Amino acid sequence: MKRSKINTILRESEAFIRSFGYVLPPFADFTPADMKARRSEIGGIVDARLGWDITDYGLGDFEREGLFLFTVRNGNAAALKEGRGMLYAEKIMISRHDQISPMHRHDVKAEDIINRGGGSLCIKLHASAPDGSVDPKAPVSVPTDGIIRRFDAGGVLRLSPGESVTLMPGVWHNFWAEDADVLIGEVSTVNDDLTDNIFAEPIARFSEVEEDEEPYRLLVSDYPDWLAE
Repeated sequence: MKRSKINTILRESEAFIRSFGYVLPPFADFTPADMKARRSEIGGIVDARLGWDITDYGLGDFEREGLFLFTVRNGNAAALKEGRGMLYAEKIMISRHDQISPMHRHDVKAEDIINRGGGSLCIKLHASAPDGSVDPKAPVSVPTDGIIRRFDAGGVLRLSPGESVTLMPGVWHNFWAEDADVLIGEVSTVNDDLTDNIFAEPIARFSEVEEDEEPYRLLVSDYPDWLAE
C-alpha cells in the first residue's frame, strides 16, 4: 500500500471513530517524531504492538479486502502459560461496506466481536476439520450475547449495533459490513498478530508499504524499522 493511501485511511478512520463518541488513548495522537523522541518511555506501547494497523492482506485492493484496526491494550503471551496477569487485549476496528476480512482462525485467541455502531456486521462461520483446515460440512455453534446459536457450515451471522459474538480458537470466520460501514470492538485473549492468524488462503497479515510521502502516524508494523533501538 502507498503511504499516502494509508495516511488518508488513518484520517478518515479517526473521524469515523469520533463520530460514535469513542475516544482513543493519548498515544493515538503521537506523531512519528513524538515516538522517536520518546522511545525510551514507550516500550510498553512498542513491545505490545499497541496502536494503528491497516492491512490489505498484501492483495492490493483495500476497498475490497482489507481492515482498519487500532490495538488499545494487549497483555503478554508469556503470561498465558502462568494463567495469571494481563491475559487480555482490546481493539477497535472498522469494516467498510462490503469490504471483506478474509477467512481465518486463531490457535490461541478467543475473541468477542462487537458491533459498536453503523450497519450490520456479517460473519461467515466454519468449524475446523481435524487437521485444522476449514470443514466444509460440519455445523458450528457460537455464543451471541450469552445465547448459543447454531449454523450450518458457511452460515452467516448478522450482528446489529450492540450485538456481539464469542469466537473460540479454531472457529473459522470472515466478515464484512452490510448496509454501511461498521465500528467493531474486539475484546480477546492476549493478541499475537505475528503468529496467531491462520488464513484459509496464502495471504499476508501485514501490507508492504510504498513510501511515497511521510507517515502521518506509524503503524504497528512500522515499529521494527522506525523505532529500532
